[in-house]
Amino acid sequence: MGSVHKYSKGWFLKKLRAHGILVHPQFKSHLGLLKESELRNLYYRYVEVETVESDQK
Repeated sequence: MGSVHKYSKGWFLKKLRAHGILVHPQFKSHLGLLKESELRNLYYRYVEVETVESDQK
């Protein structure tokens, strides 16, 4: 597999899965079925928040 462009759909999938998010928290649908914009929203809602909170501790 080639390098994944940062902020591409594949990049968001990788980051969300690394944080244990395998399905959409509300819809319970597979992340691969979502659009890039939806994945981006999930990423900033869950992954970025965790990163900022852990930096503040």
